[in-house]
Amino acid sequence: MSSEDIRFNLPNLISLARLLSVPLTVWLILNEFHQAAFWIFVAACVSDAADGYIAKRYNLQTELGGFLDPIADKALLVSVFVTLGHEGLIDVWVVILVVFRDALIVCGAILYHLLYQNLYIEPLLVSKINTTAQFLMAGTVMSLAAFSLSSALVIDMMGFLVAATTLASGTAYVITWGRKAAELEPGE
Repeated sequence: MSSEDIRFNLPNLISLARLLSVPLTVWLILNEFHQAAFWIFVAACVSDAADGYIAKRYNLQTELGGFLDPIADKALLVSVFVTLGHEGLIDVWVVILVVFRDALIVCGAILYHLLYQNLYIEPLLVSKINTTAQFLMAGTVMSLAAFSLSSALVIDMMGFLVAATTLASGTAYVITWGRKAAELEPGE
């Protein structure tokens, strides 16, 4: 890995700032500062789009950014989902499904790397859809709490959308990595 791959450029700093916003967002939710938590979450969502755009537009993509961006996204989403579930704002079964899928992917990635030493992480389209659905659900739930609104129907519908995309994404990763592993296994 060269110094070019680990440099802290603007997109990487934006991803790092998003990662550092996670504890603050959790603390704000737990202490019922819902409007502040909502606006920080919105800023984090905007930063996710901004860092990717800047990295691609100005050819500032690095190996560090390739890991830092998804880590920041997952840390934010998992932490917010767990916290919203703890506060009773999201059904626990949705939180368990989201956390289990992410744990499955992380464990699968580690195992794949340990066995084959050539892990290349390329997000699947269904995973991007799932991440978008998770961001939308978390943002919607947080906005409802922030502005003292209530809509159990909207939250339930979004919960089912997140569940469906989470199951589809987790299944797709298991199938994709299983096929890649089978291709790397020596013939018998």
